[in-house]
Amino acid sequence: MPDPRFFDDLGPAPLSELARLGGAVISDPAFAGRLVGHVAPLDAADDGAITFFSDAKRRDIAASTRAAACFVRAEHQEFLAPGCVALLTPHPQAAWAAAAGRLHAPRRHEPRAPAIHPDCELEAGVQLSPGVVIGQGARIGRGTRLSPGAVIGPGVTIGRDGLIGANAVVGFAIIGDRVSIHAGAVIGEAGFGAAGGPKGVVDLPQLGRVVIQDGVTIGANSCVDRGAFGDTTIGENTKIDNLVHVAHNVRLGRNCVLAAYTGLSGSTVVGDGVAFGGKAGVADHLTIGSGASIGASASVFKNVPEGETWTGFPARPLKRWLRETAWLSRMAGGRGTRG
Repeated sequence: MPDPRFFDDLGPAPLSELARLGGAVISDPAFAGRLVGHVAPLDAADDGAITFFSDAKRRDIAASTRAAACFVRAEHQEFLAPGCVALLTPHPQAAWAAAAGRLHAPRRHEPRAPAIHPDCELEAGVQLSPGVVIGQGARIGRGTRLSPGAVIGPGVTIGRDGLIGANAVVGFAIIGDRVSIHAGAVIGEAGFGAAGGPKGVVDLPQLGRVVIQDGVTIGANSCVDRGAFGDTTIGENTKIDNLVHVAHNVRLGRNCVLAAYTGLSGSTVVGDGVAFGGKAGVADHLTIGSGASIGASASVFKNVPEGETWTGFPARPLKRWLRETAWLSRMAGGRGTRG
């Protein structure tokens, strides 16, 4: 279930209502009154959840899901586990997004509350600059400094001896000790997720969190998106430069270094001690092994083994890239001489 510190529970709701909101048809009307309390991905759903299934490659997961109900295309309903009620729709993800909006709501700052909400908890020695906003239920540890204009969302936890820079925005996050988040950084905003619906593209819900471990530094104007359902995690002592983007559900290891303009796409898994040169980019759902190095401006479309150095477009092992570049230079020079 989404963390109640960051999301309000609006459920339960009967399948009949969720089917109507999602433009779906219940495969067996006898289950129209079945109540569900929350949404979840296919592999994390329990018997109180509604999920969706849209990729036939995941049929094995569909066959074992514990979900009470599932938005699914008519041709795929046979893949669902026994007892999981099929809600038939050409747009399962969009229908699931509508159900999520009915069952969960992100907690926001109370409109008429004081800038420093009376329900927040500040340990002795927290330093607040002018213009700071702290939402209800937030907790901030001793010795942490909040610079002018910093905004801390409801439920956020920040450890001790940290720094939140000017105009930084932190929400949906659990942050350790000695973490520095520099000016203009945005932590915990919704990750990029969209799906086609009957009326066009719709945003998919982002119901997860950001977890930042001790000793992390995040540079100015960088963005770390909250998870789509689970967590986006930044490992202990990792150092992130200015203007870096870490997308939803990324798991970034300890002691990593990310230079400016690096972009990690959703659900990337990065081991410990990985270095990214400036403007490096990694496609989604890849694994970068511990101790690897990714060269500046490299574009990674495959898993990178531990300890290897990759560069180029598309990225490949450094020695291979050097050989290919040297060969191309010789061939181009030879043709130029003959011409």
